[in-house]
Amino acid sequence: MKSDIIQARTWRLLNILADGEFHSGEVLAERLGVSRASVFNALAEVAEQGVALQRIRGRGYRLARPWQRLEREEILRWLGDAAGQFDIGILPQATSSNTLLMQRAGQDAANGGAPSGSVLAVELQTAGRGRMGRAWHAGLGSTLTFSLLWRFDCGLNALSGLSLAVGVAIARALDGLGAQDVRLKWPNDIFADTSATGSKLGGVLIEAQGDMLGPSAVVIGIGLNCSLPDHLAGRIDQPAAALEEICRDMPTRNRLLAAILQELAGALRQFAQSGFAAFGDEWQRYHIYRDMPIQLRMADGSVVTGVARGVGAGGELRLETAQGMRQFNSGEAGGLR
Repeated sequence: MKSDIIQARTWRLLNILADGEFHSGEVLAERLGVSRASVFNALAEVAEQGVALQRIRGRGYRLARPWQRLEREEILRWLGDAAGQFDIGILPQATSSNTLLMQRAGQDAANGGAPSGSVLAVELQTAGRGRMGRAWHAGLGSTLTFSLLWRFDCGLNALSGLSLAVGVAIARALDGLGAQDVRLKWPNDIFADTSATGSKLGGVLIEAQGDMLGPSAVVIGIGLNCSLPDHLAGRIDQPAAALEEICRDMPTRNRLLAAILQELAGALRQFAQSGFAAFGDEWQRYHIYRDMPIQLRMADGSVVTGVARGVGAGGELRLETAQGMRQFNSGEAGGLR
């Protein structure tokens, strides 16, 4: 069974091959300071991660699809005047950016916790988490996975609907980059309206710490599919989509991250002032199941069927059922169209 951990020499190899040019095994071995056999083993490890290689006798190896590395300086360049709002870190691999950033947050920035605006992006997450304990499958260079720490003066009880507001910010960013048919699925999924019931483009995982009356610290984890190579698509147990399918001009991952961070900063400040009420109408416009029949699967296995009628003031899903209008704070929504 292949390991999800990439060895240090393989990361060095990937950085060399990121230029998309051919490199001979001899040159690679010299640059890495290792034997040809070590290069061969590292190339095998790259292939195990689903990264396609091309080999031509006499020319060497290159990536079939150049790897776009996340680069801090490039992200800051795209952020422009907004760069000062963020403290950006990039790791080649980690279990979960949310877990690490939650550990760094602590309870209080004044006592050594990470500051608001801290960002941790990870090239390859080996234990990424989604909602309800699901695994988030990430591919090297084919996904964007990062977490953002944001501190609020308000308490945890004032954060209702935050995941939906974050969804609106992501949709705004993707719209601004020319993505088509971006939709939101309650409560925290980013969808593309490319199939009968939509295809998942990404998701949001929010974790919080603090007091009910404040202050509070929130870590917002975001994962987006930039492309869907076969090895990744085969691990996903639901219809999935990738940004390259819905973007006429696919942005680099550095530009994509910068655009989302800019929209998040504005949305989170707006949320701090007005709560979810400022986002309700816009969220409904993006809702993939707007005014459509859906089923809501509850944690106990029961299913509620009704017509989706938007969300309440705190982000609760409103369903028009045979028993009347009902509101739900949890559940897994699925389309019936």
